[in-house]
Parts: sequence; structure tokens; C-alpha cells
Amino acid sequence: MRMTGGDALVRQLRLEGVTTIFGVPGVQLDHATDALARFGEIRYVMTRHEQGAAYMADGYARSSGEVGVCMVVPGPGLLNAMAALATAYSCSSPVLCISGQIPSDMIGRGYGILHEIPGQSDLLGSVTKWHRLARRPADIPALVHEAFRQLRGGRPRPVALEIPPDVLGASDDIELVTVPEPDDPRVVPDPALVRRAAGLLARAERPVIYTGWGVQNANAGEELRAVAEAVPAPVVMSRTGLGSLPDRHPLAASKLAGRQLMPDADVVLAVGSRFMGFGGKPLPVAAGAAVIQIDADPASMGPPRAPRVALHGDAKLTLAALHAALGATGPDRSGRDRDALAAAVTRARGWADDQVREVEPQYGFLRAIRSALPDDGILVSELTQVSYLVRVAFPFHLPRTNITPGYQGTLGYGLPTALGAKVANPGRAVVSLNGDGGFGWCLQELATARKYGIGVVSVVFNDSAYGNVRRTQRDQFAERYLGTDLVNPDFVALAGAFGLAASRVEGPDALADALRKAIAADEPTLIEVPVGEMPDAWHLLG
Repeated sequence: MRMTGGDALVRQLRLEGVTTIFGVPGVQLDHATDALARFGEIRYVMTRHEQGAAYMADGYARSSGEVGVCMVVPGPGLLNAMAALATAYSCSSPVLCISGQIPSDMIGRGYGILHEIPGQSDLLGSVTKWHRLARRPADIPALVHEAFRQLRGGRPRPVALEIPPDVLGASDDIELVTVPEPDDPRVVPDPALVRRAAGLLARAERPVIYTGWGVQNANAGEELRAVAEAVPAPVVMSRTGLGSLPDRHPLAASKLAGRQLMPDADVVLAVGSRFMGFGGKPLPVAAGAAVIQIDADPASMGPPRAPRVALHGDAKLTLAALHAALGATGPDRSGRDRDALAAAVTRARGWADDQVREVEPQYGFLRAIRSALPDDGILVSELTQVSYLVRVAFPFHLPRTNITPGYQGTLGYGLPTALGAKVANPGRAVVSLNGDGGFGWCLQELATARKYGIGVVSVVFNDSAYGNVRRTQRDQFAERYLGTDLVNPDFVALAGAFGLAASRVEGPDALADALRKAIAADEPTLIEVPVGEMPDAWHLLG
């Protein structure tokens, strides 16, 4: 079929299952956006900043398990998107970034062409696991298809495709790639290593399971529960692992509760986690304890980690195989007392609850938010004092309802990521928790929320400061304050100027009431919560 490169791009994306693209148009993408307009089968959500487009793709992907797609112009457009791509990379999110380029015959020549930056492809390589530059229109379908193969196999991470404007605009006889029922790209674990891991767990006296986001990425929650109950073993969930097992399950524990469980463990099964602490060292375990790691990425099990058994495989497949192998070993071969285990988990959870209750007003706000948010509601936690405590004190009852920036810690990701999650899940409540500092990065995306009627509820805790930095300057640098005081807009008036519903409330009870009303209305809403300086919760988060 004769078509332009832009037509080939859009048609192949649709064949791959894409229904939504987040983007900012521009001259290098004209033939792609025109193809989208003519084709009409893919929703185009125009954002107000390329960072917002890439964050929305990330929120769309992590909340749904589907590929999130963003499209940006080259040079400054791509650079604007890089923070969001870095976040998606750190959080194992399947995002496809389609980036424009300068004209093909100008790449690498340094002529000062509009939006030219040296080594754009190399820059993309730093935040993606695969990237390619399309040289001809006829190459586009196969490159798009390969991008999706990469996204669906191994560890999910962003991929990128660069397409120059001349390639998008040129016409050729182009054959689209038929998308058959895909082969299962998931990595199957070594059966001998699975049996070895099952033997270690069966003989363990005090086993513990530790989970990261990889469990939810693989949709392996049921398999995790089956293994935990078969061993039996408590499940300690990292900040990204929260939601792997429903908080109501008697074996579920936060990372804080894990402080009471991990030090005595003789076998630790780590699933879908880098198993690394804040200081760049593996998580501490008892001397002589055996660590079993399950991960789709072999690099996540390499030095400085030294697992006794490294199971390279998809979490869902590997946990299922491990459960079968545990059945073959016979029940409770170690003689573990299930009642005693349940009591130990209950004690650990109680101890953790006692710690977080002391952190006020953050704990009170979290209880209020949990009371208003339905079980299937999605919470997007920006970097702010209330959100920090989410990592150890917020009960998540379903997978893919806990979205954080992971180790990248990117300020400003909250609102746009939440918008992407809501686009992917229009029938579910989505709440974004923000500080006034981080919210300032992408507050222009309130316009996107209004334009498309995306019913995210944005809660902004306003202390008129970069609170964490200010505390550090006070406690460690003799109150030499610099660059931490903020001059904010009237957030309620600002939201009103964008045409959004908005209110200002004080205290947890008022916040809970405002949240319930906003969630019921299902329209874009901002709730400002004035707060003072909050106590430090970092001692509970490590």
C-alpha cells in the first residue's frame, strides 16, 4: 500500500493495540499528527508540556499494564520529556516514546537546524532499554513492531523510536507488519533452580518473602499469595511493592513491619525487587541467611548482591513453578507453626502501627484519604511529607493502585502521572498527593485535565516551602536558609481560573469529606490543604 511514513506509523501503532497517545505537536511531527487526525482511531491527548506527556504515558502504563505512548518533538521537546522517561525507566514502566528528529541529511552535522542537539540518540539510550532511528518510511512498521516486542519481553522499561520529518512525510510502497497471536515473551525459569529454591523454603524455619513492583508488573499477585500461604511466610512489601498482596491478608506486612521480621529470617525470597537499600547496598539479612531472588532482569540479581539462588524468570511463571515445586516437597516439612507465624506478623504490624501513629499530622491525613478512597482507587504519591509516610503506612488492597516515582524521586510527576492513570482507568477514582513545591513543576497540566474532563482529584499540601530541604538547613546547617521559601499562587483561585472545581480545607476530617465529594463528582478537582512544618518521618522509611 502506498502511504506516507506518518500513515505507516499511525496504522502500525493501531495494529499493535494503541488507543491513546499523549503528546505536544510540532513542525517535525506534522505528518504524524496529520495522519492521526485523518485516521481517527487513536485518541490524541495534547498536553501543555512534553514532561507532562511522558509522565501521562507512564501513569497510563503502570496503572493498566498496557503500553503508554508519548510523542514529542526533538531537541528541547525530548529533553523536556527526559525526567519522565528516567522515572519510567527506574520504575520498570512500559512506555514508548516517539521522538521527532531533524532532517535525515542534517543529523550529526552541527548546522544549527531547528531543535538540533548533538547525540540525541545517545541521550535516548540513557533512559531506554532499546531505541532506533528510522531511516526510510518502509522501515517504520517493522521498527514499531520490534519496539512492542521489546516492551512485552523481559523487564518492562521505556523504548524509543526517532523519526526524521522527511521520513514521516515521504511516500512509499509500505507493508504493515501483521500482528499475530504473539509468542509468549516471558522468561521461563530453570526448573533445577526452582527445585533448589523450593527446597530451601521447605527447610526454612523463619522464611520471609520480600516484594517489589515486579510482582505487579507481571500480574503475579495470585501466585505470590499461593506461595506465601504454602510456605507459609510473611510478605514484606517495599514502597513500590505495596499492593502485591492485599493489606488485609494476614501475611501482608509493610517494609517498616519487616524490620521486625527480616532480621531473624533464615531464608529470604525476593521477588521483582532490586533488593537494594538507600545507600547503594543490598538489604541487610541475618548472617548465614539464604537469599533467593526472582527477577526478569539478571542485572538486578548481580553484584553487590550475592543470592544463594538467582532465578531469572518472569515473576508470574516463576512463582507458579515454585508453588508446584513446594507441593512436591510436602506441606510444612520444617514443622512451622502457622498460628505462631500469624501472631508474629500481627505483632510486627502492631509495632509498625505504633511507630507511624506518632507521625502527625501525616498519619491522620493518610487515614482520612484511605477512608475516602475506594478499594480500587489509585493513589499517586508525589514527593511531599504526607506522601513519604505512604510508603509504610497506607493500606493498599489491590494491585496497580500504588504509583510512586521510585528511586528517581522526580518532583512534579504527581499530577500528570495521575492524569495518565485516569485516562487508562476512567471508571476508577484517581487521587494525586502533592506538596506545593512539586505541584509547581507541572501545574499547567490543570489545563489538560479541564480540556479533556479528566477527573483526577489533586490534593496540594501547602506549607509555602521545600519542606525537606528547609528542615535539613535548620538541623544540619545552623538555620542558614537558602532557596527554600516559596511564593505560591492562590491554588484555589488558580484552579478556578482553569475552570476546575476547587476548595481549601483544614484538617483530616475536612479533607476526607472533600475527597468523598470530589470522587463522587468525578470531575477535575483541586483541594488545597494549608499545613505547617511537619515532623520528619525518614527514620521510618529506610
